[in-house]
Order: sequence, then C-alpha cells, then structure tokens
Amino acid sequence: MAATVLVVTGSPANAAGTGTGYLHTSGNKIVDSTGATVRLTGINWFGMETDNKTFHGLWANNPWKSQLDLMASLGYNTIRVPFSDDALKPGAQATSVNTYSNPDLIGLSPLQILDKVVDYAGQKGMRIILDRHRPTSAGQTALWYTSGVPESTWISDWKSLAQHYAGNTTVIGADLHNEPHADGTNPNATGSCWGCGDESRDWRLAAERAGNAILSVQPNWLIFVEGVSCPSGGLSNVWDNDTSNDEDCGWWGGNLTKAGQYPVRLNVANRLVYSPHEYATSVYHQAWFDDPSYPANMPAIWDKYFGYLYKQNIAPIMVGEFGTTLASNIDKIWLQELMKYMGSGVNGMSFTYWSWNPNSGDTGGILKDDWATVDQAKQSIISPYLIPPTGGGNPTPPVSPSASPSVSPSASPSASPSASPSASPSASPSASPSSPGGKTCTATYKVVNQYSGGFQGEVTVKADSSAISAWTVKWAFPNGQSISQLWNGTLSASGSNVTVTNLSYNGALGAGASTTFGFNGSWSGTNGVPSPVSCTAS
Repeated sequence: MAATVLVVTGSPANAAGTGTGYLHTSGNKIVDSTGATVRLTGINWFGMETDNKTFHGLWANNPWKSQLDLMASLGYNTIRVPFSDDALKPGAQATSVNTYSNPDLIGLSPLQILDKVVDYAGQKGMRIILDRHRPTSAGQTALWYTSGVPESTWISDWKSLAQHYAGNTTVIGADLHNEPHADGTNPNATGSCWGCGDESRDWRLAAERAGNAILSVQPNWLIFVEGVSCPSGGLSNVWDNDTSNDEDCGWWGGNLTKAGQYPVRLNVANRLVYSPHEYATSVYHQAWFDDPSYPANMPAIWDKYFGYLYKQNIAPIMVGEFGTTLASNIDKIWLQELMKYMGSGVNGMSFTYWSWNPNSGDTGGILKDDWATVDQAKQSIISPYLIPPTGGGNPTPPVSPSASPSVSPSASPSASPSASPSASPSASPSASPSSPGGKTCTATYKVVNQYSGGFQGEVTVKADSSAISAWTVKWAFPNGQSISQLWNGTLSASGSNVTVTNLSYNGALGAGASTTFGFNGSWSGTNGVPSPVSCTAS
C-alpha cells in the first residue's frame, strides 16, 4: 500500500444527516461544505482490525450490501471502520468471507473490500470514518506504537490512506488511534498521558504529529482524537498509602479532562473533533454506577470527562464507542440517559454506536446472531436520535437462513479495562479430504485468535471436483480443548471428539466452492492443531 498511491472516487455524499461535500468544524458543530450543520449518527462495523482483516459477518448468509441497506434504513448515516496496520500490509488477505453470499468479494484484498463498502455507502449518502484500532491484529496497545510498528509506520499508513481516498467525500476523516490508555503504576507510568510533555507517551503531542501529517496530504479530512484513561498515563498505586499520585481515571479513550488545558493543535483550522468512549456495566462496573443518586449523577460525570468541550463551544464531540448488552436495568437506564445527554436533532453530539456486530462479547450488537435480525430492544432506544442518510431507501430484504447460527463468536470490545489478548496465533491450517461415493470435500482448520484460556477457530469446507449437497467434518482435539460456541454448523461433541455438520443453507456447494464455520473454545497449556481433520460429503 505504501508503494502505490491509488485515487478512489465515489458518489459524493449528499444527505440530510451527513451534508454535502467535505466536512469541517465550527465551534462545537460539524458543518458541511455549504455551512449546514451535520450530525453523524453512526455505527461501528468491526473486523478489519482482527486476524480476519476484513469486516466480520461477511461469513454470514446475509450479503454485505444487504447489511449496508439495513444500516441505512435503520437511520445510521455513518460507519466507523476499525482496522489494524496488518490489514494494510502488501499481500494482506481477507478471511472468513462467504463466497456464496458475497461472490463479488472473492479474491479481494482487505483494502479492496473496504473500497467496495466505501463506494456503496457513498451511494446511500452515508459517511465513513476510518479508525486505526490496533497496530497489529494481536490486540490493543496502551501507546500508539510498538517495537514492531513504530510511529513512522503509523503515520505513513495514515498518509497512504488519506491519499488513497483523495477526492472521495464519503471518507471524511481519521480516528487516529483507538483507546490510548494507562500502563504501569505511578509514579513509574509507561502508558499514554495527556499533557505530560514526554513525547514518547504524550498522546496529545502524538495526535498533533499524526493529524498534521494527514492534513499535509489531505487538508479536507476531520481529525478525530480520543482521550486517554488516566491523564498521567499510569495507574494509581492504591497500596502505597501515598494519595499524591492517585487520580481520577475513566474509560480507555474516554478521559478528555486535560484537553481544555492542553488542546490538540492542528495546522489546518476547523478540523478537530474530540471522540471519547463510554460504556456500561456489561464492560466494567465503574464506581459511579453504585452512586445512590444514579442516574442523576451521570451528566456531571460526562461533563467532566468530555461534555465541557461541547458545552463551552470548544470543539465538536463524536462519541466513537458506547454500548451494552442491556442485560441489566442499570445498563438500560445508562443508555437511555446517555442518548438524552447527547441531545436530539441535528444539533446534538455525534456518535457511532458499538456495534453493528453481534459478536462483541461485552456488548453484543444491533444485529442478532444471524447477522440479519435487529435487536429491537437496543434499536428502540437509539432510533429517536438517528438522522437517516438521504438515498437509503428501502433495504434489500436480507437473505435469512432457514436455520440461524446458534451463537456468534465472542469478541470483546476494545473498551474493556481488562488486559487485551497478548497475542493472536498465526493461522494453523490442517486439511484432510475424504471420498465416499465419489463426492469429496476438504476441511481446513485454523486458529484465528487466541488469548489466555480461550481461542477462536475457523474451518473452511471446500467441495473438490464435484458438487456436493451435504458435508460432515470430524476431528479430535489433541490437548483437551473444548468448544463453547459454534456458528454456521451443527455441533456434536464427545470428549475430545468433534463432529460438525452443515446447516440447511450451507450444505450445497458447487465444485470448488467453499463455506466456513467458526467456534469459540477453551484451552489450557497447549492449543495444538488437530490432525487429521476429515471431511465427508454426499
């Protein structure tokens, strides 16, 4: 990507919710090229930041265009797209794409798939915000760089993306880095601070360097800057009996308390949008949820962390992530009150809800596990605040499978204050064909994500030289692993022995065609790849 600069043009956005042409800021408002006030009311569609390197749900029976149709019809006028630098590397490959429901994505790179989503979103009057979510697909980082992905790579990739989408007004800006946060214990902080002056840790200074580099090649983009968790960049040592280094910390990326004193300074005026994150108890049970005055205490908390920037007309706010499973009444109240706090109509704060995906373990999604059915409990709370894009029209009816996958994969949102997975394993394929009755298939097993005690696996089933109508995949786990959730197949397990058969909608495969099923599992000690993995077909 760094070697070649491509210019991709698309239909210019022209919508009631997202305005005309490129956007800029005026006080606490986002305005379009005509000066009209714009409110971004969007959704996060993640996956490009993971080992799949592309949008999750492309494995589903509901085609990607139908999903975008549904987003627009529900009123979401913007999509925030998380990605990692891994997805931008030369030779990066997108995985877990259902070639039956998405034949137009066969063989495309992660960036080429993103181009198609951008183009179609633009046709519907939607906007795209690109979010550099992680340096690699392995997990979140406290700082915006690592030893393997230095700051120079971060900035170079951003400049390449800005040039790639030059002239395409659907792509409106860069969320520079997702959820910079504290690391280490004060006074020996090693995480992202705000205003501390240490160039290796001061997120505010880094945001200026990256933002100005982007604006040097694409002066029309908005620059979205998240907060930190603790302004010092370090966690308070509550056991040292020294309260002098204790401080008030918030969500990862959610603490903008120092932005008023130490604002981000960009070389192009009217391009800065602050973008905090905010979550409910399904992510972490913060102390303020137990306040006897809850939820009356929440507006003051939101004012302190980010709202003052909006109320004092310093800069616009775009709440880049907020979400909940709605499993508790506390969370339902939280979502209702946060929506009210952000305001209604075109003059309210902008936002992108986390997430479209049902496979966010801490929040769930707007979609249910079949990637086609809407979670009406969540949508009914958010819906009154959405400003639909013009051109969304009626959605293409989603293709609903006759048998929905039982459970989607669990992927925790990056906002979780607990440690992120330390590493994702490399893909580990194992394949073994079997050929009864002249019809054969091949099953390829790989681990796509691994973390302490758990992992996500994926198996690709491919028909060989003849069409098949049904398939069965079998293997034996070598190290006592077990499956807790599986989708796009029917699971039968006995001890270490696993059998998976097709569902009604993914058994028939033409010669050379493939489908995938995935699962979440647990492991301890070793997570070896089973061999053989057999596939029988009829």
